[in-house]
Amino acid sequence: MSPGVDDAVVDVVRAGPAVAKTTTLPDRIPSSNLAARLEGLRNTLRPTPHVPLAAQGMDLFAKLEYVNPIGSIKDRSAYWILKRAAERGEIGEDTTIVESSSGNFAAALAAFTRLVGLRFIPVIDPNISSTYESFLRRICPTVVKVEERDDTGGFLKTRLEKVKELCAASPNAYWTNQYANPDAVEAHYELTATEICADFDALDYAFIGVSTAGTIAGVSRRLKQHYPDIRVIAVDADGSAIFGGPSRKRHIPGVGSSIVPPLLAQALIDDVVLITERETVRACQELLTTHGLFAGGSSGTAYAAIKRYAPRITASSHPTVLFLCPDRGTPYLDTVFDPAWATRLE
Repeated sequence: MSPGVDDAVVDVVRAGPAVAKTTTLPDRIPSSNLAARLEGLRNTLRPTPHVPLAAQGMDLFAKLEYVNPIGSIKDRSAYWILKRAAERGEIGEDTTIVESSSGNFAAALAAFTRLVGLRFIPVIDPNISSTYESFLRRICPTVVKVEERDDTGGFLKTRLEKVKELCAASPNAYWTNQYANPDAVEAHYELTATEICADFDALDYAFIGVSTAGTIAGVSRRLKQHYPDIRVIAVDADGSAIFGGPSRKRHIPGVGSSIVPPLLAQALIDDVVLITERETVRACQELLTTHGLFAGGSSGTAYAAIKRYAPRITASSHPTVLFLCPDRGTPYLDTVFDPAWATRLE
């Protein structure tokens, strides 16, 4: 556990999906219809494409997770967490879903809960893009935005405390807990990684950004089974506490965290690359202007890691390399793609 992480907050994260104490499962409306409606959403989660990128000394591919229906890789975990909770009877027609998110997961939950008739309360902070905030306020009756920074200079711990308060105060509340829910790992093991294994006969490297760690945990486990010699490279933001470094103020959401996510323990990682926010900005711009990919901050961070790691990659005989593009660049127009904003980065 990294220094400065509040033990009480981490205990809350580790607790997993939470049902408010006032809720008793036998009194709920039977969840069978809800489970069927959620299962019907599976048809929207079609395989996302991988595209080749020109790169010296390697066959480089980007898997475009921003082609998912709501616009990010978080569509997969949001769908799977809701579906599995309904199948187990943990949520029903009268449930209020509560979650902390920097954008993508909240957007996916907002859309999917709206489609199946559930109430959802997202907890966000000032780092969320105006695009995501506008979307959430248009689709959710209640949006809670915390303004107070925590002791790391970020907002995650403040958001988690607010989630705890909302679950205690709301009848039939359920916290999806993307930070510790094993269903998030299962989602990427069964969905994301299964697609990758079907698309590639051989794969030597996979670069995966880390935030809640659900993606890298699920994908790495499946890829290691299918490609025994693959090297999984975790990509994190400089200033993130995930891999033991000191947490400090960051500006680009989607990668990094001010706590060590419990799901990280399930990931099979060979190496870690830390990327500064300035590198992320340059990489996002290069993806757009050189490769024609309008991708978001975590995509640029992964691409920057490949460029940094390239000397070790090309030491092999023309390896096949894959990285994930978790979301599109649109929510980052006022930040990553704004030259004036980028000049203010530390």
